[in-house]
Amino acid sequence: MKNARTRIAGRIELGRHIVADPEICHGKPTFKGTRIMVWQVLDDVAEGRSWDFICNVRWGGRIPLTAVSEAVKLAQEAWLGDSDRSVHRPVRKRPEPQQVEWAV
Repeated sequence: MKNARTRIAGRIELGRHIVADPEICHGKPTFKGTRIMVWQVLDDVAEGRSWDFICNVRWGGRIPLTAVSEAVKLAQEAWLGDSDRSVHRPVRKRPEPQQVEWAV
């Protein structure tokens, strides 16, 4: 999504589906053609709702699945920046095998 941001008279296109326009929701990022704010969808994701539910039930089909994906990606970039991608995937330790003693 690098270089995807363009400005049109105060409007900032943050991606294919997301825009920040001072005329809409006080400039908070929204999904194009709606007043659905990105933070609302990210809250739904954080609550564990499926993306299919978010798009088709919660928001009545007004945003596509790819828009949710874009919102999560933008949030990741905002949190981690473009430089450090290693932070988001911690190394998982494998559980050590348990020793079993057999009674004879």
